[in-house]
Amino acid sequence: MKTLANTPAWKALSEHLDAMQATSLVDQFERDERRYEKFQLTAPGWFLDYSKNHINDESMQRLVALAQAQGVPEKFAALFSGDIVNPTEGRAALHSALRYQGNEPIRVDGSDVMPGVRAVLDRMATFSTKVRDGAWLGFTGKRITDVVNIGIGGSDLGPLMATEALQPFAHAALKLHFVSNVDGSHMVSTLKKVNPETTLFIVASKTFTTIETLTNANTARSWFLESDAAESDVAKHFVALSTNAEKVAAFGIDTNNMFEFWDWVGGRYSLWSAIGLPVMLSIGPDNFQRFLQGAADMDEHAKNTPLAENMPVVLALLTVWYSNFFGTTSHLIAPYDQYLHRFPAYLQQLTMESNGKSVHVDGSRVSVSTGPVVWGEPGTNGQHAYFQLLHQGTRLIPADFILAAESCNPCGNHHELLIANCLAQTEALMKGKPTSEVVAEMQAAGVSTEQIDALKTHRTFDGNRPTNTLLTQRLDAYSLGALIALYEHKVFVEAAIWDINPFDQWGVELGKQLASAIYDDMQAAVQAGKPVSSHDSSTNGLINRINSLRNHLA
Repeated sequence: MKTLANTPAWKALSEHLDAMQATSLVDQFERDERRYEKFQLTAPGWFLDYSKNHINDESMQRLVALAQAQGVPEKFAALFSGDIVNPTEGRAALHSALRYQGNEPIRVDGSDVMPGVRAVLDRMATFSTKVRDGAWLGFTGKRITDVVNIGIGGSDLGPLMATEALQPFAHAALKLHFVSNVDGSHMVSTLKKVNPETTLFIVASKTFTTIETLTNANTARSWFLESDAAESDVAKHFVALSTNAEKVAAFGIDTNNMFEFWDWVGGRYSLWSAIGLPVMLSIGPDNFQRFLQGAADMDEHAKNTPLAENMPVVLALLTVWYSNFFGTTSHLIAPYDQYLHRFPAYLQQLTMESNGKSVHVDGSRVSVSTGPVVWGEPGTNGQHAYFQLLHQGTRLIPADFILAAESCNPCGNHHELLIANCLAQTEALMKGKPTSEVVAEMQAAGVSTEQIDALKTHRTFDGNRPTNTLLTQRLDAYSLGALIALYEHKVFVEAAIWDINPFDQWGVELGKQLASAIYDDMQAAVQAGKPVSSHDSSTNGLINRINSLRNHLA
């Protein structure tokens, strides 16, 4: 294929770069009094101000031309039509069907998937209502008070993040817990908080073979049976999110309590499927429907809105602009909402597992950077931690600030202070504080010339740091659904521009294979009383030292 950096659209942006680097953001605002009005967008549930970026009208025209040249509209059409957009695994990626609200059929391999999707959602709603209403009873006749979700990756991060984000809408008598790490401490510490008589376990594994999930599930099952429960009682306290009925039944789970999802649903895009059962249990079927509606409306926006007015497209183009032309390597997510404290971690998986690729769809090596590191924590906590690096560090780090105009928990002037801090940070990152202003302030405060000379550069802020601000009325099920779908489509557009496959994750598979081999070698070495020698010298040495420290080898 033609090298991306040699395409006319890419070259046009390269030629434009010097002009944008030579002009500060402050100058851009001074030159164009309509800048804020020009560089803003609305989409379902959200408003975007992207005026504090190193762009002008020409920048956006050239960026949109890149999206057009890379076939973003056509690739969107293929995504929503159920075409095979994951060629390395021969699959569609039709997570949008899971939240589709229309009446038209959506086909995968010629079959309409919507009847199956809606049947599972109906079964989830029936089950959730029974648990929430106290009609689903444990083996001693008591109602369920705690739900433990056992999964990993997309079967954990999505429902955990959404359940935390929607805490204001949670069932008052139902506590949700999430176990993902195969580190036994995660499971043991969780089991200390719950009672076997009143706990429901959700085992989330499509194949019911994921080693971390099954290890944790078997530990939970053993703990449950160590109470007064019988084998037959497992069916009252365990349900499965899976497609492997045989293994589910062998575990002791009634397959009537197995909720299905499909191969065309990738793990990190599966929150909208049966994987969202913990969310529905927490917020109820009606709120879960609003959650799906928000995402569905964002799908329609992404699918039908012209590129220049398309929020996920614009956000993706800005990421490409900074990653590939300004040379940035990371992207900050700063939610100014405590309920979104797991959202940066969720986006880490969505972005880095999707676009952490080094080959094009056809298998040839990429010639430009892909997949920036995504990181973050809620504001205002971050202001007292990593914001120092944002303001005065040597790295340029684009950032998304996420804010709600209204709090779900009005409390004195807390939310007004939160808003003020959020807006102050984006203004400070843009404007900075020039040395002349620092000197004037210090002189007005009566600081000596000697002290001023010693401190002025330490108090100088270069500014010119780009940010986006995403604003919603209030964080609720609808706006959260729309926000997640917004970033899903943003990631897809980035992949479309870079011509990479965002739907496979072979790097994850490699780690699983090697972990299995090392586990087997560790056990064999203990049984034989001999050191391991089948790996590289470092891995061999570490295995043998660990076995020795655990008193397995002399």
